[in-house]
Amino acid sequence: MNQPMYFFLNCLSLSDLFYTSTVTPKLMANLLAERKTISYSNCMTQLFTTHLFGTMEVFILTGMADDHYVAICKPLHYTVVMSRERCNAIITVCCTGALIHSASQCLLTIFLPFCGPNEIDHYFCDVYPLLKLACTDTDRIGLLVVVNSGLIALMIFVDFLILYTLRAYPAESHSKALSTCTSHVTVMVLFFVPVLFIYIQPPSTFPEDKVFALFYTIIAPMFNPLIYTLRNMEIKNAVKKMCTPMSMIKPMTSFSSGSVFGLLETELKQKSSHSDGLPEVV
Repeated sequence: MNQPMYFFLNCLSLSDLFYTSTVTPKLMANLLAERKTISYSNCMTQLFTTHLFGTMEVFILTGMADDHYVAICKPLHYTVVMSRERCNAIITVCCTGALIHSASQCLLTIFLPFCGPNEIDHYFCDVYPLLKLACTDTDRIGLLVVVNSGLIALMIFVDFLILYTLRAYPAESHSKALSTCTSHVTVMVLFFVPVLFIYIQPPSTFPEDKVFALFYTIIAPMFNPLIYTLRNMEIKNAVKKMCTPMSMIKPMTSFSSGSVFGLLETELKQKSSHSDGLPEVV
């Protein structure tokens, strides 16, 4: 379990946990409350943390694609290339890039003047619903948001480009890549397709945005551990060993050993009785 793949899976699980924690508690509270309110400071905090952990997940998925590429195409150099220092450097770059992106998103919206009813047509604070409430011209800011968030969303093409380069290798690598990267491609599709629909468009809001946002903020992070677990034999075997109660193994062992000795004893008695009944040959 000390392989780089499990190191990245650990980081991905932590980012998923923090990512859903920025949205789900407030969503559950709003479902139970009659008046759904959020303060300005909490709204900006939610905007920052949502983009921070969401972008971190995007970069970690890209790092995992690079890890799959090295494991399949350069297996003999895998431990040297994907050393612990290299993995730590990749995670550091992921955190730094996510911090820069989320800080820029907050800077684009924190100084906007808001007026009117200040009702957000969304279940969490995001950039496009906040731009809709601004009392000033937001065309330039909206263009910067599209460029900033769109470049992050387009990281899916970098992931697929890394996996596409496997075509230059023999057919055995293709089958191995297909069996190894199926779970990774499934996670990328579940996460990136809604993100592309939201952020690769003009700065405007649609009623369908809340449904697509539900996929990449709650559903996809919730299914990520399940998808990777079902496709990994080592994790499945470890879970089976943890779930198998020791009390069921011991009675079976004692019963099987007792039955073996009982069968041997019965067979010896039958042989001795059979030999007693035969005439003695001189």
